[in-house]
Amino acid sequence: MLTRSRVCMSVCTRCRPPDFAGPDNERPGYQLAGSLLRRARDETTRPFTLTTRGVRCMSQCKRPCVIALSAPAKFTLVFGDLDPQADTDAVMALTRQYAESTDGLVLRADRPAPLRSGILGRIPPLGYAGEAIDESIVFDPHALNQEELS
Repeated sequence: MLTRSRVCMSVCTRCRPPDFAGPDNERPGYQLAGSLLRRARDETTRPFTLTTRGVRCMSQCKRPCVIALSAPAKFTLVFGDLDPQADTDAVMALTRQYAESTDGLVLRADRPAPLRSGILGRIPPLGYAGEAIDESIVFDPHALNQEELS
């Protein structure tokens, strides 16, 4: 049985340039969130389930406008420096690529042009079995005694 991929797109609604003094609903991040939500609602034939949510702040103020793509058992991808008017199609194209990937990683060369240089992070999924850096720093909460916790 084929299951539909589930993707969550988070969009910072507070993003704005430093000199912006307008109301919240005119902030570029708010505008980007609205554009992406409208576009997501228009795409009814996609082969994956998309949840779009606004986030009041994603703490990337030096690189607005910001989105994150996440899904179960996949890396979360975070992008900034997006244009609310020009980059909606590119974000939706990347969202399709992300949904089709097995691990959430989309090569830079394969991403739509506006999203090749704006990546802010690739965050591994919970349970990711990456290589140990130093066995001595692996945290084992069961190995601690009460004195070490005080």
